[in-house]
Amino acid sequence: MSLLDSSLWDVIVASFSPEIWKDLLGPIGETLYMTSISSLITLVLGLIIGILLTISNPDGLVPLKVSYTVSGWVINALRSLPQMIMIILMIPVARLIFGKSYGTNACIIAIAASCIPMYARIVESSLLEIEKGKIEAAKAIGSTNISIIFRILLPETLPSLIRGFTVSVITVLSMTALAGMFGAGGIGDIAVRYGYQRFQHDRLFACVYILIILVQLIQGIGNLVSKSILKTRNLV
Repeated sequence: MSLLDSSLWDVIVASFSPEIWKDLLGPIGETLYMTSISSLITLVLGLIIGILLTISNPDGLVPLKVSYTVSGWVINALRSLPQMIMIILMIPVARLIFGKSYGTNACIIAIAASCIPMYARIVESSLLEIEKGKIEAAKAIGSTNISIIFRILLPETLPSLIRGFTVSVITVLSMTALAGMFGAGGIGDIAVRYGYQRFQHDRLFACVYILIILVQLIQGIGNLVSKSILKTRNLV
């Protein structure tokens, strides 16, 4: 239903049509699939890169100034690219891996490539907040660098890392909507193909509701987990 043919209220009412929501079940599943896989890749690689950045920092456990400078420059360069440009740049990579440049799996490559540098910086910022006294004390009793990472850095910053990951998942979700313009499927595809190109604004509104609900759920879960960890830590 187009805004040109009816009032805004009529479009809003029509957006709650059971027929529309039934048609959105498949796209919702595609969006959740892209979000979950991309978020998992972002978590693993972003965490690894963030840790490497932290320990190779000039003041880190294993100072590597040249390596830190080069890797930092590369990450900043990737972060400077708009999401749409990243999707376009990753099309050849997706075609090389999956044999095609469209579809949910193909766009996961671009989504992860765009979000990993962001989360890596979030991890680095969180880990750098640890008091140097704790690290020095651990070194004084003979703790290895690996032990310091897994027994001090990560546990101490876990709530912050979870909040940062929550932000990253929401960014991933927004990218899945954008990827719909490039044949990724999901909610973004419905919003663009029907809501924008065919002026079916009732479907567009329904897609907006779904995205809002998903963001609220993701943020709520992230806040709950982070607060639970802090509460448990305070009780101890």
